[in-house]
Amino acid sequence: MSADTKAKWETIGPPPVGLFAREHVRAMSELAGFAARRSLRGSVPRGDGHAVLVLPGFLAGDLSTAPLRRFLRSLCYDARGWKLGVNLGPNARLREALVARLTHLAERHGRRVSLIGWSLGGIYARELARAHPDRVRLVITLATPFRDISATHAARLIRPGGLSLGGATELQAALRRPLSLPVTSIYSRTDGIVHWQGCLEEEGPQSENVEVRCSHTGMGFHADTLAIIADRLAQAEGAWRPYRRAAGA
Repeated sequence: MSADTKAKWETIGPPPVGLFAREHVRAMSELAGFAARRSLRGSVPRGDGHAVLVLPGFLAGDLSTAPLRRFLRSLCYDARGWKLGVNLGPNARLREALVARLTHLAERHGRRVSLIGWSLGGIYARELARAHPDRVRLVITLATPFRDISATHAARLIRPGGLSLGGATELQAALRRPLSLPVTSIYSRTDGIVHWQGCLEEEGPQSENVEVRCSHTGMGFHADTLAIIADRLAQAEGAWRPYRRAAGA
């Protein structure tokens, strides 16, 4: 661990209040874009049937990820919710339940499971993959502030001690550590809940950051996000390549 990390990580803080104030209106507009999502189904690659476990953000549940899961099922993935109610923050019981859910899906399909985590759900996805890399195919995070857990307006409401990764400095350093499997962090500079800089992965042979332009609340059903997710999931296992947007996109 570097001297900088041992002392205190740089604090990014939440996004501007102006972006936060526009979150609800923007999200409602993005949710109304059903036509754009339907047209995607004919332009993105179809899946191979493997299981995809989708984890919701803080104070959200499976209802929030339903549009994303319906989209993925239309592409032939076995997209599943976490079935753990509302996400009230990390704790030991939740950690055990997530391991059980992952194990069930991996054993049912006889192959690795892809994980998609929205906001705080992305931190769960990363740590679940870190602990059980033999059961995880890849990780996709949506607006997840793993680089700085204070980079969100919801930070004061979340009690991170349930992650059992030590004190504040140790916790932040642990969350930042690269994964040993493919990971894509999708972020938005216009996110009103989580500051985009808190979502940036250290890019490497199997890690990347991909930018979209949408709200935090609309991230899970925005057309650009769905297209990126479909592209990432369609890669053959063991043949991961960085995301490349089509010319003119």
